[in-house]
Amino acid sequence: MLKAVLFDMDGVIVDTEPLHHKAYFGMFNTLKINVSETHYQSFTGQSTINVCKSLCNHFKLSNNPEELVQIKRQVFKDLFKKDPDLQLLDGVLDLIKEYHEKGLTLVLASSASMGTIDSVFTRFELDKYFITKLSGADLKASKPHPEIFLNAAEASGYLKENCMVIEDSTNGIKAANAADIFCVGYKSLHSKNQDYSKANVVINDFKEISYSKVQKLFRS
Repeated sequence: MLKAVLFDMDGVIVDTEPLHHKAYFGMFNTLKINVSETHYQSFTGQSTINVCKSLCNHFKLSNNPEELVQIKRQVFKDLFKKDPDLQLLDGVLDLIKEYHEKGLTLVLASSASMGTIDSVFTRFELDKYFITKLSGADLKASKPHPEIFLNAAEASGYLKENCMVIEDSTNGIKAANAADIFCVGYKSLHSKNQDYSKANVVINDFKEISYSKVQKLFRS
């Protein structure tokens, strides 16, 4: 029987990509460098520090890459407080509330930094629904390593056989699979080029995993 749900955050609860885009272009404006949209798209999948190293080389900037990282992070932090483009994904708050009301234990297990997690949870008042939050940034191994979900299951207080992961990314699904925890792959409009083949169930709408429907999945 399902007792605990382990939520990923980015791509499941919120989509932060529009804010990352604005933060990068805010940084470009601060530095007065002209980065095209095509050039920006070429950074997809790279870490912030590597993007900044590339920019320093390409534009022959006198700044060091760490300075660029701090500029981008400050713009990103400011956007978190007020930008209207940061919204909860459709239907996720209703799902979180229903699970909480029905007595399921909720744990956040995200690769984001704890600062980013706390910003999201404060802005949308989510702390009251979750018993704890785990950041993959604090762990030695990141997804697809199963460590974060094994830790999240342990934090829930239940056996992993009674837990379920909700993920939207290839690496997150692989991590849940490696942890041997039932995984729902959430294929949203924001999910691009992700592999859902290792998910136990793939959904497009959170209504597909309402409390009654998901309990039936666990009994089948």
